[in-house]
Amino acid sequence: MNHQPLLELMRGRIVESIHYGSIAVVDANGKLLASHGDPQTVAFLRSSAKPFQALPFVERGGVEHYGYTPRELALSCASHESAAIHLDAVTALQKKVGIEEGYLQCGGHLPGDMQMFRQFVVSGETPTANYNNCSGKHTTMLAHAKMRGLPLENYLDISHPIQQDILSTLSEMCGIARDQIELGVDGCSAPNFALPLYNAALGMARLCDPRGLSDARAAACRKITSAMTSHSEMVSGFGEFDCEVMKVGAGRIVTKRGAEGFQIVGILPGALAPDSLGVGIAIKVSDGDLGQRKDDLTESSRVRATVALEILRQLGALSAEQLQSLVKFGPVKTLKNHRDIVTGQSRPAFTLQRHA
Repeated sequence: MNHQPLLELMRGRIVESIHYGSIAVVDANGKLLASHGDPQTVAFLRSSAKPFQALPFVERGGVEHYGYTPRELALSCASHESAAIHLDAVTALQKKVGIEEGYLQCGGHLPGDMQMFRQFVVSGETPTANYNNCSGKHTTMLAHAKMRGLPLENYLDISHPIQQDILSTLSEMCGIARDQIELGVDGCSAPNFALPLYNAALGMARLCDPRGLSDARAAACRKITSAMTSHSEMVSGFGEFDCEVMKVGAGRIVTKRGAEGFQIVGILPGALAPDSLGVGIAIKVSDGDLGQRKDDLTESSRVRATVALEILRQLGALSAEQLQSLVKFGPVKTLKNHRDIVTGQSRPAFTLQRHA
């Protein structure tokens, strides 16, 4: 891997820390438009895979079968914060599907939502599966299995038909042979997939611009991107980067974070120019970009949001007004200490290499 600097942190006039990584920017026809570092870097998509994991369910008619609302479809693609709106929605969805929380095999973890996090700290209780930020995805995987009369108890096994459907769909969308996709187990115990950034970006471009795909798949892609952009508060949470950039993008930008410094972003056709194709962006931060919990108990990462925003700025995907409304994410941020004294700044450290 030939990672290059993505973000640098200044203290005074000195660069104190540098985060490295790679970027691929690809259009829906498979052209590499721009890159930084090594666009062939192989990395796990982690939760950035969720829209692709929902795609075969939607393509097979799952939305109509159960009467999923766009809000519930967005939750199926989510890394939610376990706020009350997310917990209420996943519970209602399970009732609609006809399953219970105990069917989920994702395990529980502490919520990202500040209020819910405080409640667990005070009560000392252990979070259950619905508090896992992947509970929407797992509910929909179970819905997919139930719709097809398939076993529920082993729905996470890579040999299960729904997992094989997901693998085949990802292969087709990303233009890579199934046997070239490296497999692993995600934090929520579901299968996960590693592939080159180029191919991940291509898959996102096709999700946003499904021209040339079958009618059923193209319709499914449009349902997913429409649901995510219309109900972005279900995909992550109010104030979080994925939510806010999709709201500001007004239906023209789709984004989904993943663990360990992975992020995908999609730009819908016509957003960059009247006749522009859909574009996919894949980002990998080499050190994993671990999140930090602030004094107010909210969490944030250093790198992904700032880098994604800078890429969108360099591509001309956001207006000056849109960038201003997202200024809390960067691209340049003032750094302060615990006494609110300015100590330096964080700033992007790259210029995209454009490819003819």
